[in-house]
Amino acid sequence: MQERHSEEYCAMYGICGAREDGKVVNCPFGSPSVKPDDLLSQKIQSLCPTITGNVCCSEAQFETLRSQVQQAIPFLVGCPACLRNFLNLFCELTCSPHQSMFINVTSTDKVKGNLTVSGIEFYVYDAFGEGLYESCKDVKFGTMNSRALNFIGAGAKNFTEWYAFIGRRAPLNLPGSPYAMTFKPSAPESSGMKPMNVSTYSCGDISLGCSCGDCPQSPVCANTDPPPHQAGASCTVRIGSFKAKCVDFILTILYVILVSMFLGWGLFNRKRERDQSSRMNPVSNIKDSGEATGKKDENLPTQMLEDSSQTGSRVQLSIVQGYMSKFYRCYGTWVARNPILVLSLSLAAILLLCLGLIRFKVETRPEKLWVGPGSKAAEEKSFFDTHLAPFYRIEQLILATVPEAGAQKGPSIVTENNIKLLFEIQKKVDGIHANYSGTMVSLTDICLKPLDKDCATQSLLQYFQMDPQNLDNYGGVEHVNYCLQHYTSADTCRSAFKAPLDPSTALGGFSGNNYSEASAFIVTYPVNNVIDTKGNEIDKAVAWEKAFIQLVKNELLPMVQSKNLTLSFSSESSIEEELKRESTADVITILISYLVMFAYISLTLGDTPRLSSFYISSKLCLSCYLFLDL
Repeated sequence: MQERHSEEYCAMYGICGAREDGKVVNCPFGSPSVKPDDLLSQKIQSLCPTITGNVCCSEAQFETLRSQVQQAIPFLVGCPACLRNFLNLFCELTCSPHQSMFINVTSTDKVKGNLTVSGIEFYVYDAFGEGLYESCKDVKFGTMNSRALNFIGAGAKNFTEWYAFIGRRAPLNLPGSPYAMTFKPSAPESSGMKPMNVSTYSCGDISLGCSCGDCPQSPVCANTDPPPHQAGASCTVRIGSFKAKCVDFILTILYVILVSMFLGWGLFNRKRERDQSSRMNPVSNIKDSGEATGKKDENLPTQMLEDSSQTGSRVQLSIVQGYMSKFYRCYGTWVARNPILVLSLSLAAILLLCLGLIRFKVETRPEKLWVGPGSKAAEEKSFFDTHLAPFYRIEQLILATVPEAGAQKGPSIVTENNIKLLFEIQKKVDGIHANYSGTMVSLTDICLKPLDKDCATQSLLQYFQMDPQNLDNYGGVEHVNYCLQHYTSADTCRSAFKAPLDPSTALGGFSGNNYSEASAFIVTYPVNNVIDTKGNEIDKAVAWEKAFIQLVKNELLPMVQSKNLTLSFSSESSIEEELKRESTADVITILISYLVMFAYISLTLGDTPRLSSFYISSKLCLSCYLFLDL
């Protein structure tokens, strides 16, 4: 096809047909650029302010351009510089008066007898591609909290990957370009063409500034990196091959000196005590007939006291030891003479110290157990809950395939039968009616409803709007695979609550973006939450959660296992209920262990038990004291 490439000349003008899926395609015939009427000129200026004067697009072409870029605007609107660069690319492609200088039609198709464009070469300097990508690479799509390029660029890592995604010709009924575009940085010299050279805006441009979350490299954003450490000249000591800092070396020397002084003082005192004891007469051993026969003398304590008084003049006690000996002798005598008073006072002291148990409460709320009430995290959560709303409660089911022998990962779960099973499970969950104070509570009464009357359930079934009839109407697994790649753009893939569903929230066990290889279905039910933990809303949710857990254990688990799948489940109250169960389950074990310990101390720490002196020899009071201390 003979083409003309010159200023003020178009490479394709007007619309000559539409594909079977309704996407319109341009005419491949070159023509001079035309001057639009005032109304069309104003429309073009509103979207493409860089294009003035003549244009290479008809009103129908411009309306098509505007409707197509409108789909991308929600993803890029957070960064005006990125959005402006993105719009300039397609504005120049569609309406530039010098279109033929950088557009070359390479292939055509016939649509209902009309020749239409099916492929072009788009010559663009790499500088524009780099500027476009750099301004958009960190832009976030707030609704999904992920990179915008994940949705409009297939997660491109550079501008060439983004170009490849933009230029890919979309198959029928799939979003994308109706014709193929090959981006090239330079044109053949003989063609008379030259690449498009439109300036780009940096995301740090003040006039088109982006938020710091969308443009971390912007100069207006505060530098969150800590200042570089200024390493000064450090003092070191080297002993042979050993090298240490001066501070460490000095502390080591001080430690050695202190330990040496302590050991020396201990050895000196021990030697002095030995010298003193060698100058004193040895104390006679106490021997009586009871010892000679191997039997215990009942008067041994009295005899020892008498002997100790006799030997007191011979044994030199320190002042502290003397006072302690006198005090405990008097104290022991007083206790022995007043047993009832001592026991009463001890019991009163114990009861007084146990008064705090009146306010004792077993804490089972996980956030109270794991985070201190005065911590920063607790303060921020309290502020968030008070000024916005507490995070919703989570109920979850996870269905997974069983790995085959020797395999680390199970086969794909995205099959027709498994999707039907998921619909059956959903029907049973929807049928849960928990009794709360005489009122029947269902999932629709407590679930999160962000837009309308439908619950924001995160499930693969949302690609069928939670309607089992749509499974056959939409095409079953083929529709699922389509939605896994176009969940943000296709209307039939929108959820029942009118929002896109990210596949990563409904599937598990896949690598990268290979969602069709997923080995698990993840079903999440967000439930409304309130600040007051004792309000009716919380109690209703807890009642439903208990019924939900019973349903899973009694019905869903056998149903899933019969299909050779595994089922895991949890509710918001699962952790709290498990803590309560563990707390009560250990009571008997703890009680038995303490009773055994009590008996062991009573019998083993005493003397050979006699019936007449069992109360004294069994050390019963000692065991009570140790029991209470433990």
